[in-house]
This record gives sequence, C-alpha cells and structure tokens, in this order.
Amino acid sequence: MKLTEKKFEILVIWVLVALVTAGVSFGYFLSGEESERKIKWGVDFSQMQAEYFGLDWKKLYSSIIEDLGSENIKIHVQWDFIEGKKAEYFFDDVDWQIKKAEENGVKIIYVLGMKTGRWPECHIPSWAENLPEEKQKLEILKYITETVLRYRDSKAVAAWQVENEPLFKFGVCPAWYYQNADFLKKKVELVKSLDPSRKIIISDSGEQSDWIQAAQIGDVVGTTIYRKAWPELEKLGVNPYLFLSSASYSKKAQLISDIFGRKVVCVELQAEPWASKPLMDAPIDEQLKSMNAEILSENIKFAKETGFDEFYLWGVEWWFWMKEKQNHPEIWEEAKKLFDRP
Repeated sequence: MKLTEKKFEILVIWVLVALVTAGVSFGYFLSGEESERKIKWGVDFSQMQAEYFGLDWKKLYSSIIEDLGSENIKIHVQWDFIEGKKAEYFFDDVDWQIKKAEENGVKIIYVLGMKTGRWPECHIPSWAENLPEEKQKLEILKYITETVLRYRDSKAVAAWQVENEPLFKFGVCPAWYYQNADFLKKKVELVKSLDPSRKIIISDSGEQSDWIQAAQIGDVVGTTIYRKAWPELEKLGVNPYLFLSSASYSKKAQLISDIFGRKVVCVELQAEPWASKPLMDAPIDEQLKSMNAEILSENIKFAKETGFDEFYLWGVEWWFWMKEKQNHPEIWEEAKKLFDRP
C-alpha cells in the first residue's frame, strides 16, 4: 500500500507521541503544577441549538454569565441564519450577544465561516447552495468580511476561529470543501488583513487528527476531547476513544508546540450525550448513560490531566434544557463548580 504524505505525517507524529509518552512518565508532566496551574474555563454556545431545545436563548445566554459564571464563551454563528437573503445581513441577535459580553467583561471566541458547528456542520443559505464553487467561495469571503468588520472593534472578541474542524471530514458540506487547504488559508489571510490584532484558531479533531495542518495554518490549535461518542459500539462493550490517555493529548500538544510553536487549547470538551437519535427524540435514560453529573466530573478530571490551560465545554444548551425542562438540574450545578465568579 502506497503511503501518502498525509498518512506519513500522521504515522510520524503518533510514533513520536508513543516514544515520548513511553520515555517520560505521566507523573512527571503533572508534578508540582496541577494544583497551581490556572485554567481558563468556558462554554460553547449556539443560539440555533438553544432554539432546537425550545429554550429562550437570551435567558440561557444570560444564565451562562450571571448564574453559571462563565467569563469565556465561544459562539457558533450560522451563515444561513445571518444571510438568509443574499447581501441582507441579520446581525441583531449576535449584536445582543456581543453587547451582553461587553457589559459583563466576558471574552468571546467567534466562529466564522461556512462550517461552524452543530449538524449539518456546514450551514449554507438556500440561495447559495447551488452556486458554482468559485461563486460560493466568493460569497463566503464577503460574509466573513462583513462579520469581522462589524465586530473587530469590540473589546469582548478575544479571537477568531475560522471554521469548525475545517480539516476533519465530518458533516454535510460541498464536495470541494475538503479537497485542499488553500481556501482555508485564504480565509485566514483575509481575517488577518482585516484584524491583525487577534489570533486565529484552527480547530481539529482531538481523537482522529494529527493537528499538523492546523498548526501550519492557524496561530492557535483548537482541539476536542471526547470520551463517549459511539453509542452503537458501546452497546457491544467497545469504546474506541477510551484507549486515548490524557497523556496522549498532552504529549501531542507538546510536539506541536516544539515543532510549530503553536499553543493547543481544548475548544470542545464533551459535556453532552452522544445518543443514537437526536437528543429531543432520545429517551432521557439513554442520554444519561453517556452524560450525567458523574461523567461530567470524570471528563473534567481527565481534561485537567492533559495539562492544557484552556477549555470550552460543549453542551451548555443541553444542561439548561435538562434543568429547565426535564427536572435534572444536577448537570448544570456540577458544571457551575468550575466557574468562580462573584
């Protein structure tokens, strides 16, 4: 079998990870720093997901700041929501989110582009779905430009994340989207030209990617940490992600730092169930098997052991739905322990 350049990169980095992990004890990595290391905790927020659960999204967003106490929020904004009609931009709801963050000293990571998280991942307006590739790309660049120009002067925006896992093949996206990284680089260059003061995050799968390309394109590598993501396999007693130790993340991050000079942060820490059906259709008992207060606590402990100093928890909309609609406040309360905000 011919070893492609991409496969060779993956092989090399995983061999290095294995060697470093074997040569340096896990205890050494954490010794003397675990209790002193200051960790930045935040949450991922999607207005679309809040509305999917039938929630008052403004009440949820306010509760993230005022009750949960998070000072850091990563917002996932959908292109089809903002530009439902060509060249007609509806930023009112995002304006509200940014203003609320400014008023409360909250820092925002803003996810830009076509693929910005939550199924189907790529959120394309109906008017742009059948455009030829080059015209579709041009419209994306126009949309990104409008967004950056609108919010680059906000004191709340801490960083831009260009796309969500743009190098990881997951979701319903155009055929051209994963063909090469040239257009991703072009989007990053555009954002840098419009706002050179902020860093660009490129996110990638923590479990199925090597982070090499992400490190070559962005200023910061954003990764995921998932522990339970294959319900069909788990029914058979198999969980393919549990073989990954916390050291496997930390050592890979160290290599990315040493080779490319890039920091790695966790922009998506699993704090939501992965069920066999959409969550509104899945039985609550099934959901609680893959995420509950105890599992959340375990995931947080695992996250701390990676040595990273920045995490964004994925699933705040679900916690609030469980608390407000399902009489299960314990998950929200468990997450609340992380945030020490008066």
